[in-house]
Amino acid sequence: MTLEEQEKFVCRRLRAERENAHLSQMELSLESGVSQNMITYIENGKRTPTLSTILKLCNALKIDPSVLFPKRDAKRQAAKNTVLDLVKRYM
Repeated sequence: MTLEEQEKFVCRRLRAERENAHLSQMELSLESGVSQNMITYIENGKRTPTLSTILKLCNALKIDPSVLFPKRDAKRQAAKNTVLDLVKRYM
């Protein structure tokens, strides 16, 4: 999967998780502190979210950030989990 495909995957998953939570973009904006315009840009693939933005959105959605990323082989998954654990530890 190319980087562009991965970014599109994250955007689609974010929208799906927001819709699963029955939140509008405005409600997610209010819960996360991320502007509604930025959420729209991210969901439409016009902007790539920063790690900070991803964490804010995931916190507001009450989901683990790994939900937004494609599942890969075991080594890559383990590395991603390590990074996510470190992020959580220092937040």
